[in-house]
Amino acid sequence: MSERYLDSENESYCRSERDRLKDLIHAFIDHLLTERRLSALTGKAYLLDLECLYAFCREHGIESWDRLDAMHVRSFVGLQRRLERSPHAIQRLLSAMRGFYRFLIREGRVMHDPLVGIAAPRRPRRLPKVPDVDQMAGLLNSHEDTPLAVRDWAIMELLYSSGLRLAELVGLNLSDLDLDERLVRVTGKGNKERIVPIGKVACRAMLQWLDARARITGIVEESAVFISRNKTRLTARAIQARLRKLGIARNMNMPLHPHLFRHSFASHLLESSGDLRAVQEILGHADITTTQIYTHLDFQHLANVYDEAHPRAKSSAMDDTTKSTQWKKPGE
Repeated sequence: MSERYLDSENESYCRSERDRLKDLIHAFIDHLLTERRLSALTGKAYLLDLECLYAFCREHGIESWDRLDAMHVRSFVGLQRRLERSPHAIQRLLSAMRGFYRFLIREGRVMHDPLVGIAAPRRPRRLPKVPDVDQMAGLLNSHEDTPLAVRDWAIMELLYSSGLRLAELVGLNLSDLDLDERLVRVTGKGNKERIVPIGKVACRAMLQWLDARARITGIVEESAVFISRNKTRLTARAIQARLRKLGIARNMNMPLHPHLFRHSFASHLLESSGDLRAVQEILGHADITTTQIYTHLDFQHLANVYDEAHPRAKSSAMDDTTKSTQWKKPGE
């Protein structure tokens, strides 16, 4: 009888310890959302990652966060690799864990950080494939006059004209627009505000949409710039689905998604201006190295310009010489 009682008591103790592990995860997520003011999407991603860590701790009998050590972390990362999670996913997972342990140390819950010395896997930087200027013009210059078609046109023009992130577009309110000055106030990552210019065509598309929107009665969320058939704020998922459908209908040779417009904006603006700092500011990148990927993307354009314009790149005499001469190492 006493043994059963002790077993029951131990089980209750272990359950309370496990609950404490999870409670601290939720306290951290609340901290991210309320104090750090990160987006709900980021908070959800961090929660899912830390719940994976929680499951690992349960499986390995780790009853408190200060029992997790570097060997456990390496074992956990190795498990993620065996599960074929991408380098990007593992990087985000480690970022969530580092933030979590900084929080625990600051709150006095643990004394050490088991992630010290743990290196994240290198993520291959893939150049985004973007449509050229003519392809983008063909996509944007063809639209119907129905309210939904005008709304979709305004969304695409605004994304391409300003390089907004999807979450930034979804969160736009009427008070964020200054179409007289052709400016939009955007709340970006980390709740940072920035003012973004928009082009004349995008401004005209927005005015047409706002005119159509004004004729819609019974709008539930009156502050939202973009609304759905249900007269509520248009969701990120709905915009993604709508663009994917439009891409198929327009016979695009690549999937059409919101971030494609951001990539195209950055690439085409850099191609015509060469001003990396300006592109960084408009995109809202905290670090210019994030923007520099577009300098690599633009290299093919520069190579084509060189081939077309440089006298030594297109000389027929040079071609003949090149064909008859093999390059040799010095000393050969």
